[in-house]
Amino acid sequence: MTTPLDQYANQYVQFEDERTRPVRDLLAAVPNTPIHTAIDIGCGPGNSTEALIARAPDATIHGIDASADMIEAARKRLPALRFDLADVTTWDDPGGYDLILSNAVLQWVPAHDTLFPRLVGRLARGGHLAVQMPDNLDEPAHRLMREVAAGGPWADKLKGAARTERFDARYYHALLAPLGSRVDVWRTTYYHPLRGGADAVVEWFKGSALRPFLATRWPARTVIRCRTTVRCCCRFRACSSWRRASNGAITLH
Repeated sequence: MTTPLDQYANQYVQFEDERTRPVRDLLAAVPNTPIHTAIDIGCGPGNSTEALIARAPDATIHGIDASADMIEAARKRLPALRFDLADVTTWDDPGGYDLILSNAVLQWVPAHDTLFPRLVGRLARGGHLAVQMPDNLDEPAHRLMREVAAGGPWADKLKGAARTERFDARYYHALLAPLGSRVDVWRTTYYHPLRGGADAVVEWFKGSALRPFLATRWPARTVIRCRTTVRCCCRFRACSSWRRASNGAITLH
């Protein structure tokens, strides 16, 4: 049986280098203290776990993800490591980790006011919680997704698919400061030139932000209509919202 998050591992790794760069930068900011145990929450196909191995090569590391497809890909990629199918919202672990890593996952999870303290509570004394979450909801593709989802006959079906909740750096600093000795919160903008115009933008987001929309159960004819509408709107909006390079590439951020 598949879940709405399954069958996206191959799509996700199409842009693996670009998707992995933020987690490398995140791990580079983790203080240089001994790491004996670590977990990758939302490990995906294992690319972030590989970055974690490079940061802590002697640690005991395992990963969890809510997608069976991603877990299968991670196990094939890193067969010596333990990967478990688990949802962070119900994840029950005794903890004691020197490092808890989560890359581009927790933006999908609600109730950060209780989730983040719970994760901090799974750290060993002196441990680190390292989290990266995209903050690009104002980017043209995200605005377009919300507009298309709300403006067609599928609006009721897609009502809960859009990711709209977002908090700023001050929120997370205020939330985490009482729980640890040091809190670092920062924002980085990454620019990704994508050859192929709007179609490349669609391919990028099919492995991430479009997943909840495409995973919704539809009659076949409705799926075709919905996807065609998204593609047509992307092509139209690309002309006005994205600046093209001389080679036709669109810069995504």
